[in-house]
Amino acid sequence: MKPESYDVIFERACERKGGESAVESLLEKPLANQQLKSIPDDRYLAELTRKVFQSGFVWRIVDQKWPDFEEVFWGFDIEKLLMMPDDMLERKATDPKIIRHLKKVWSIRENALMIHDVQQRGSSFAEFVGTWPEDDIIGLWAYLKKHGSRLGGNTGPYALRTLGKDTFLMTRDVEGYFRAMKIIEGSAGSQKSQKAIQLFFNQLRESSGRSLTELSRLLAFGVGDNHVQVLIDLRQ
Repeated sequence: MKPESYDVIFERACERKGGESAVESLLEKPLANQQLKSIPDDRYLAELTRKVFQSGFVWRIVDQKWPDFEEVFWGFDIEKLLMMPDDMLERKATDPKIIRHLKKVWSIRENALMIHDVQQRGSSFAEFVGTWPEDDIIGLWAYLKKHGSRLGGNTGPYALRTLGKDTFLMTRDVEGYFRAMKIIEGSAGSQKSQKAIQLFFNQLRESSGRSLTELSRLLAFGVGDNHVQVLIDLRQ
């Protein structure tokens, strides 16, 4: 099956979401690389941690408890976390102010070590993320999964998106699109599938001038439940 053009994808999103103006209002843009590089490394660790705890849990509860996470883990100060002994880490995992999950708490120090290792190579983690090429964003996903802790699946990509890095997301709707178009078969997480998806987005990005973030959302708007359209209709 021949891949759809950007114009077809955009037109379908507009038809389902209330027109061009409505679609544009729903699209978020990524940060520029220079903006990404200016984010302190502790904020990268904080967002990675937030997404680890939100995985398989109610996001709202994690957000409600987040000020306590910041307090308990010293604002995600990387040096302090790396000096924390095992017994202190285990005690923090039992603190009722946070979500008590030992393995996820353990990942905080392991991801702090990943960031520290990048720093030891002469750059901040922010610079590392900011300079990573978007035409190989799956490579950055793979790096986080291999060198970090509990950052596989959509956890790492969601953290990157929240931080402002230009990335597509393999949501259920986006995956459904690629299956319907016969671009992938089998596991969406396989190396073959991810390379095919990256290639599709790279070609669409080149032809449209849109970011991966915008293109990912446009694909999702064209499939799945049409919740946004329902809200628009109710306001009329």
